[in-house]
Amino acid sequence: MTGETDLRVLLSAMRPRLNPGRYVFTTVDGEIPSGVGPVVTVTEEEGLTLVLPQQEADAAGLAYEYVASWITLRVHSALEAVGLTAAVARELAAAGLSCNVVAGFHHDHLFVPYERAAEAVAVLEDLARRSA
Repeated sequence: MTGETDLRVLLSAMRPRLNPGRYVFTTVDGEIPSGVGPVVTVTEEEGLTLVLPQQEADAAGLAYEYVASWITLRVHSALEAVGLTAAVARELAAAGLSCNVVAGFHHDHLFVPYERAAEAVAVLEDLARRSA
């Protein structure tokens, strides 16, 4: 099944889901440490970025600064779709919420400040209602 490209459909059908847990961004040189199961990895010149559950980072002694909640937009967005990330980021920015976006093959994933997760979901649900 191919992903959706129509922005109005993407926004009205995004169905944001707050995943349980606290997630952190950290970086390592070389291999992923034993006992760590990142939900996202990004290879950068400076090292390997890992997004993983906070308790795994703590257990592995990994340093981090930002604690996030993970929201999945459950609409199947096409990788070539235009405007979804911009629209979501604009709404969250208007509410003073930072947002780190990761695109998976099927869905977009947002990492927002942990303590403001419920507010972020409410902002996204309001955007979906207004887009219908």
